[in-house]
Amino acid sequence: MASIFFILTLSTLLTTITQAQLTCTTQKFTNNKLYNHCNDLPSLNSYLHWSLNPSKNTLSIAFLAKPSSDSGWVAWAINPTGEGMAGAQALLAYKASNGSMVVKTYNISSYSSIVEGKLAFDVKDRRGEYSDGMMKIFATIVLPKNGMTSVNQVWQVGPSVSDGFPAKHAFQPANLGAKGKLDLLSGQSSGGGGSGGNSRNKKRNIHGILNAVSWGILFPIGIIIARYLRTFPSADPAWFYLHAFCQVSAYAIGVAGWGTGLKLGSESKGVTYSTHRNIGITLFCLATVQVFALFLRPNKDHKFRFYWNIYHHGIGYAILVLGILNVFKGLDILSPESKWRTAYIIVISTLGAIALLLEVITWIVTLKRKSSKSTKPYDNKQQPLAP
Repeated sequence: MASIFFILTLSTLLTTITQAQLTCTTQKFTNNKLYNHCNDLPSLNSYLHWSLNPSKNTLSIAFLAKPSSDSGWVAWAINPTGEGMAGAQALLAYKASNGSMVVKTYNISSYSSIVEGKLAFDVKDRRGEYSDGMMKIFATIVLPKNGMTSVNQVWQVGPSVSDGFPAKHAFQPANLGAKGKLDLLSGQSSGGGGSGGNSRNKKRNIHGILNAVSWGILFPIGIIIARYLRTFPSADPAWFYLHAFCQVSAYAIGVAGWGTGLKLGSESKGVTYSTHRNIGITLFCLATVQVFALFLRPNKDHKFRFYWNIYHHGIGYAILVLGILNVFKGLDILSPESKWRTAYIIVISTLGAIALLLEVITWIVTLKRKSSKSTKPYDNKQQPLAP
């Protein structure tokens, strides 16, 4: 039952991932305006629609993003001089106190200088909308140079606006990677400052999926199988092989996820997540010891089997707790859409509910067996004590 549940869960996750890759193509606008191109930007749950008019040297855009809070802001910018935030010419939208959307222009000459004012190029027909938790910026931009076929784009989301001035955004990997090059002719965009940044985003996602499936789902399923199925004599020895299959598979997937984490760490100089990293190293060491424990497993009647059980169960439950904890630590770092955190909470809660139900059933079966033994009739050779 647990294995079937895992297969169904994994299929659902893969289906959701596939569907999520086509989000921008399903988005509609209130004025029914159509754009020639659209992209799901690789970070911050953001989307860009655009059309290029070469004869007028203009770029019409619609930028959509979820602010980091209800009172937050979103921004999209072109950087004529570089690939980062410094030098960017930004359109920034937020919700005014009366509930209307405001779109302002900011010349970001440096990281310490954010000045509201005219941009290095003309901006026409700028306006904003808010619906379904998404802020939308619409504008027509006169490109800085004639015949431009690509631009450096930067996008961002922030927590609040005070007296018309935006508060600092977060400095998570998703925020730092919110930049790239937009090819106006092919309709393609690269994230994170180029193909390397886009590759890092893919590695982060792969790292997260591998570790969530291994430490966060497969290991708990393996523990559930070992604890509860062996209660039933008919499940022996099938429960052991299912348990071993789940744990060895989880270990192999977890090692792959651990390896991508090491690679990401080596490519992210100056960015350290000590708690997440240390828990990951601990998990790898404990799981390695646990897998090798299969080769040291004494027979059931061996005098050391009792101590082996204590060691094996203790490490197993430590992996269970640390694995689930580190999945949530990883979700905090990746900052994906809330649906991913919700999906994992649903999965792990369902596994917890299954474990609780099986725990009750196990205790009922165990108590019935003890009751049956205690009320067993006397052997015919035995005589009851005289009153």
